[in-house]
Amino acid sequence: MAHTILHKADTRGKADYGWLKSSHTFSFGQHYDPARIQFGALRVLNDDWVNGGQGFGEHPHDNMEIISIPLEGALQHEDSMGNVAVITSGEIQVMSAGTGIYHQEFNKNKNEPVKFLQIWLFPNQRNVEPRYQQQRYDDRLVPNQFTQILSPSPDDDGVWIYQNAWFNIGKLEKGTKIDYQFKNNNNGLYVFVLKGDVKVNSQILNERDGLGLSETDLAAIEMLTDAEILLMEVPMNY
Repeated sequence: MAHTILHKADTRGKADYGWLKSSHTFSFGQHYDPARIQFGALRVLNDDWVNGGQGFGEHPHDNMEIISIPLEGALQHEDSMGNVAVITSGEIQVMSAGTGIYHQEFNKNKNEPVKFLQIWLFPNQRNVEPRYQQQRYDDRLVPNQFTQILSPSPDDDGVWIYQNAWFNIGKLEKGTKIDYQFKNNNNGLYVFVLKGDVKVNSQILNERDGLGLSETDLAAIEMLTDAEILLMEVPMNY
């Protein structure tokens, strides 16, 4: 039987700085919960809201795979590699921080908030040369199917990272049923519900709930309403 861990939306850590409102699935910043440090290689899952024109000033990262997925609005990115870019809903961005990188990110728009997921994964290679990549995926979405947006291979669909992880995203109609087959039997799957209500195996999940599955290789997913879901398959031992 699969091992499961349920994270209801209202049990997440909260941060409110006025210009920034964030919900932390795992321990982050001033929020520390010894029972919720990570799920395998998945270390951070932050659900961020940033007010118009505001953002995060220049700060460093190293030896971490850092993924941003905008849900609404536009996020401006600048880094020490010389990248200047704007990412919007329907795109995914990744930085392999490696030996070290500085970056800053701001809400591109002055009059509306930006909402985005900030996700960190531990890498399977340390001290690599830092790299940046962004890609649009919404033009590849197929109704009632999951679309791969991240993998370990530059030759596969989506962006790639230094970890044996796969991300899929889907917009699915009520009544749709999909069996997700794990890419690697030693991996776990973290299901994060962006919108709607779903059932994963026998567990009902609502908007912004998360469910971690391990010690299995299959997840039976059923849409109880129209829903949007992010699937993150990650190594449990890395």
